Amino acid sequence: MAWVVDTCLLLDIGLDDPEFAERSESLILKMSSSGLLISPITFVELAPAFGGDTDALKTFLISLGIEFEEIWDALDTENAAIAWAGHILKRRSGGGLKRPVADVLIGSFALRFEGLLTRNAKDFERLFPELCIVEP
Repeated sequence: MAWVVDTCLLLDIGLDDPEFAERSESLILKMSSSGLLISPITFVELAPAFGGDTDALKTFLISLGIEFEEIWDALDTENAAIAWAGHILKRRSGGGLKRPVADVLIGSFALRFEGLLTRNAKDFERLFPELCIVEP
């Protein structure tokens, strides 16, 4: 089963981040034998880094061996709804941090697979304690 790659790791590589690019690329290379893919949300989040040129974005992903055509399904939607509702309830009671809905969607998608590769493990652990997460 494949691993889902979070947007941050791909931005590290695509933008040649001086602090994180090498570690992010090493993790992706290390985990590539298990299969790698991204969620549709990550594809959208990456688009600005490529000036909206989806062909360039696809070429970048292919060069890293990352699949980008996996479909969002009904279980992803249900998992996201549950996680988002729990997050909002915690926030309203003063217990939750502000998180973008994109993290909820990416984490929900990753639940169907081996796990998530990210350097933001703490953000995802709060939302999805059962999700297997690997950091660079």
